[in-house]
Amino acid sequence: MNCSRTNKYYNKKMPKKDEVVKEVIMNAMGTSRIGRRKVIVKVRRRNPDLGSSRIRRVYEKSGFSLYKRHKRKRFNNPANPVSVPIEKNQEWAMDFMSDALVNGSKIRTLNIIDQYNRKCISIVIERSFPSRKVIEAVKKAIHEHGKPKGIRTDNGPEFTSQVFQQWLEDNGIEWIRIQKGKPQQNAIVERFNRTFREDILDAYNFFSLDHARELTSDWINNYNDDRPHEALNYKTPNEYAA
Repeated sequence: MNCSRTNKYYNKKMPKKDEVVKEVIMNAMGTSRIGRRKVIVKVRRRNPDLGSSRIRRVYEKSGFSLYKRHKRKRFNNPANPVSVPIEKNQEWAMDFMSDALVNGSKIRTLNIIDQYNRKCISIVIERSFPSRKVIEAVKKAIHEHGKPKGIRTDNGPEFTSQVFQQWLEDNGIEWIRIQKGKPQQNAIVERFNRTFREDILDAYNFFSLDHARELTSDWINNYNDDRPHEALNYKTPNEYAA
C-alpha cells in the first residue's frame, strides 16, 4: 500500500491564529459549562469580527463541547386501548395512589375496580407495596368477588416484577398492560382515582392507617350502592350488575 505511516499517527495542530480565538472562548465561558450556541453569542458580543464558523471550529477542536447524553432506546408494547367488558370479572383494573398522614408519613393505596360496572372491588392502604402485598390484596379480592380473566395495569415495578408475573401465569390470569406514558389506556380506573382523591384523600386528614382505612371502607359502600354513574345510565355499580 502506498500510504505513509505518519498519515495514521499525525494529529493536525491548531494554527497559531486560532490560539487567540481559543483564549477569547475561554474568557467568555469562565467557570460555566455552556453550550456551543451560547458561547458563540457571548464571543461575538465582545468580538463581532469573529465569524460563527470559526468560533465553532475552535470550540469543538479545543474539546469544549458538552457531553451529549444519548437517549436509551425504550422498548414499548403495542397500543392497548381501554374497552368496556360485556360481563363482570372479565377485566379488572388496578392502579396506585399516594398520600400522607398528618405526621408526614407516606401512604399508598392499591385501587382495584371491575371495568364492566365500575365497581370498586377493593382499596388496600399500606405504607408500601412490594409485589408480595399486591398478590395478597388480589388474592383476597378474588376470594370475595371471583377470579377475573385479565387485569389491566401500568408498567410499574410492582406489576412487572417476576414474582407477580409468575403468580398471574400460575393462576391463569392475563396481564393486560398499557403502553408507557399512556394513562388514558387505563382511563376507567384513572377516572375512579379522581373521584376517590376528591372525596377522600383531599377531603380528610388521616391520623393513622386505620383511620384512612375506616373512612375508605365507608366510602366504598356508598360508591358501590348509592352513587349513580352516568356511564351506567345513572345506575349504581351494584344495580348495573344485578
